[in-house]
Amino acid sequence: MQSNTPASAATSRPLAGDVRRVDCHAHIMVRDAKLVEGRHSEPRQDITAEDFLALLDKHGISHGVLTQPSFYGTDNSLLLDALRRYPDRLRGTAIVAPDISDDDLDALYRAGIRGLRLNWLRRDTLPDPAGEAYQRLFARARDHRLHIELYVEGHKMAAILPAIRRGGADVVVDHFGSPEPDAGIASPGFQEVLKGVRAGDTWVKLSAPYRLGGRAPQPYALELLRAGGPGQLLWGSDWPWVSHEDTQRYEQCLADFELWVPDARQRAVIWRDTPRRLFGF
Repeated sequence: MQSNTPASAATSRPLAGDVRRVDCHAHIMVRDAKLVEGRHSEPRQDITAEDFLALLDKHGISHGVLTQPSFYGTDNSLLLDALRRYPDRLRGTAIVAPDISDDDLDALYRAGIRGLRLNWLRRDTLPDPAGEAYQRLFARARDHRLHIELYVEGHKMAAILPAIRRGGADVVVDHFGSPEPDAGIASPGFQEVLKGVRAGDTWVKLSAPYRLGGRAPQPYALELLRAGGPGQLLWGSDWPWVSHEDTQRYEQCLADFELWVPDARQRAVIWRDTPRRLFGF
């Protein structure tokens, strides 16, 4: 597949100097790859690693984290190919089966994977995170220096997040923790997210405000900062904004981040220090 971006527009090296800014949530995709059955979205365009790196370069972002899209399931080949070609600038989170072998977990880590993604959104039935299979996966993720990345509806969060935390792995929760729009900060799921943040084993991505049911994201960001400070937060663009492609711009993502976290020193921690700890940049 040919990239839409000229090869000269992307670089395999970080920006010069010690300016480190990490976009911790983005996707690459191709339309002709095999898609899983029962998916709720699909790629509308071909998006390559070169496209992503060119976008980062344009906006002064030094590194990026590629998150495995749900519509590819456990076929992480596109993601792993990008990490292989740009190991200095990219890390990733993969989707795996709970019975994945220890050797394969080791191989994922060597390839640049730092998290195992549970995209359990919009499922009629969910796996049991407290069951033997997933508890074993969470413990092995911890042993292999991998965190668990969780994306699920807010009303399911209160039952799922504590079970994952019991497994012993660090947890990264997508998109502000998916608070329930009607209850907001008071929702049981968001309160469980805050509990994990206070305990220091749960991190939250400030990303995708358009996935919050029309509610303003600033109050959530403030509560998360109060609970754990910038060291428990990450920022991500959610590029290329699957299902919201026509309404988003990267410049707006950056401007939103400044509104959510107006203190430049806190933004620097979220951009640089937290990703360094979780992704090894």
